Amino acid sequence: MPEKATIARARRDKREGKSPSTQAGEFVRQEMHHVREGKHGARSTKQAIAIGLSEARRAGVKVPRAKRGSAAASKRQAPSSGETKRARKRPSKRRSTAVKRALRREGHSAASHRALSRHAHTVARSRTAAQRSASARKAVRTKGPAARKAAARKAARTRARRS
Repeated sequence: MPEKATIARARRDKREGKSPSTQAGEFVRQEMHHVREGKHGARSTKQAIAIGLSEARRAGVKVPRAKRGSAAASKRQAPSSGETKRARKRPSKRRSTAVKRALRREGHSAASHRALSRHAHTVARSRTAAQRSASARKAVRTKGPAARKAAARKAARTRARRS
């Protein structure tokens, strides 16, 4: 169950015209905190992110499903009518407790700063310079002057460090 503050932040992002992935980022952020606190674990950073995105979808954020080729076909298919009926039933207490316990036994390093930065680096490497540039241009449109100034300052700092 997402925290009220997380839902409020996601709603604020939506009001500001930010993309669904930005709105979902709030849920992923909450998930990282939970993994760090030991509320439950995750085997990999990817798993922690997936849990956060799943929470976002449940909360009504319109995050698109995985692209073709990045997830098994069975996971991408729309549920049949029988499955949607089952989804409406209250989840079994025993099962959800078992899932929580299993997750708690998993490691917590998946949400460490090191793991997150390694994951971000890996993901960025798979994107072309044009894609990265396009997403940066898109981000500028909804940033606002103060945030844009801060981002420019950070970019300048990064460039200075690299040279």
